[in-house]
Amino acid sequence: MSRPSSTPRRSLGRVATLIVTLVGTLVATSPSVGATTIRTSSEGVSATLTFTGSYPQSHHPWLTISRSATVIYRQPVTSAWCSSECWPASSFARQSALHVVRLGSGVTPSVVLDLYTGGAHCCVVEQVFSVDQKSGRIVKVERNFGDPGARLVRLGRTSSFDFVSADDSFAYAFTDYAASGLPVEVLSFSHHAFHDVTRSFPTLITRDALQWQKAFNDAKGSGYQDTVGIVAAWAADEDMLGHFSKVRNFLNAQLKAGHLNSGLSPIEPGGQRFVVALEKFLRLHHYSN
Repeated sequence: MSRPSSTPRRSLGRVATLIVTLVGTLVATSPSVGATTIRTSSEGVSATLTFTGSYPQSHHPWLTISRSATVIYRQPVTSAWCSSECWPASSFARQSALHVVRLGSGVTPSVVLDLYTGGAHCCVVEQVFSVDQKSGRIVKVERNFGDPGARLVRLGRTSSFDFVSADDSFAYAFTDYAASGLPVEVLSFSHHAFHDVTRSFPTLITRDALQWQKAFNDAKGSGYQDTVGIVAAWAADEDMLGHFSKVRNFLNAQLKAGHLNSGLSPIEPGGQRFVVALEKFLRLHHYSN
């Protein structure tokens, strides 16, 4: 569920919701003859994605959802971020773009569709289609995961899946994209909404923090030329673990040693200016108080 690259990123918010009437309003037209077809099913729910052509010229994506062999949804695939020009993420990934899985405390499995919007360092959109038990309608909710994309992973002891990603807001925040570190991010999905549950998985956060710590240590070989992106991701992880004093002491020590540098200086700050900017950024994004 990650993607290749090519034009600037979106400016819309990250989540969009659409309620679609279940049954009775199936569109009159149908997928094109000779289209590529992807199918998957679980627990009586099946999903079929069809599209013509191939990446980067795939067109006319359609999604059909059936429940107990009865079609309950058939619509062209559209998104707030790429209209009807989205590409199935499987066009370039080694996995299916279509999933039928249990999310959160859902009574029935949901359908998850991975889409690629196109663009430089942009963007993977995850669409979730779930049945509203009260209204009998399918609710489509989509979230733009940006460049990192997301993986469906079973993290807890239940049979439900979560979305494992990285916080794309750190991209370009202190340096260029290649040198930016993105701290781990975990989102659950329930009641037709995404929820940030990253702090519920301290082992995952610790593993991510160790990765950024190693990357910082490895930067010694280059004279710590561009470390601020790495340090930002590490600090975010440690703040999520509640290690605020550890972060403060590390920043002070590396500041004195002259190891907090940006490859984009003076456009992006290093040194003391970076520390001030990072602390403000972490508060703004709810990593620290």
